[in-house]
Amino acid sequence: MKNWDQFLAPYKQAVDELKIKFKGMRGQFELASDPSPIEFVTGRVKPIASILDKAKQKGIPLNKLESEMQDIAGLRMMCQFVDDIGPVVELLRKRNDFEIVEERNYISNKKESGYRSYHVVIRYPVQMVSGEKKILVEIQIRTLAMNFWATIEHSLNYKYKGQFPEDIQLRLQRAAEAAFRLDEEMSLIRGEIQEAQAFFTRKKELQQDENSELTNLNGHSE
Repeated sequence: MKNWDQFLAPYKQAVDELKIKFKGMRGQFELASDPSPIEFVTGRVKPIASILDKAKQKGIPLNKLESEMQDIAGLRMMCQFVDDIGPVVELLRKRNDFEIVEERNYISNKKESGYRSYHVVIRYPVQMVSGEKKILVEIQIRTLAMNFWATIEHSLNYKYKGQFPEDIQLRLQRAAEAAFRLDEEMSLIRGEIQEAQAFFTRKKELQQDENSELTNLNGHSE
């Protein structure tokens, strides 16, 4: 690869644009005073070293990266509850600013390691000065508990280069099941959780209004 900065530029632009768009989706729920299925959104462009490692591992020629490596640009949409993942996927399916290429459901069909998440691969048009360029972007939709487990597993994977000791592998699988049970338990009290969060938000807004009024009164009395 002669110029990595030039190659990665559209991927960086895509991540920036999609983060704004997906955060905007969350903002629309807030404006309507509806519980948002999207807790928060993050994004990244895969580091060059990671691209090279994966290309070597998967046997992908560098001149085929654009068409064969789906996660150079990646976004994560975090949800509070497992039941929120389906509605988020539906929101993505309804959009007309990109094309869905593939969906992989690792929640119903978890990986052997215990990994759970819902992956949506899209083809996203980026407007460059040289013209439109369509690139692949992978969107991972998961709960906070799933994300915690996946982050730890990813770090350990680098340490052990994918060859986990048997006891570590067993504990990771147990932790994955524990995380999923946590998600299921939280789903059972979803109504109470959202009610408490709404109460906390209203209380915080009232306190902000009161502080603002006090500031204005103090300003007038000087």
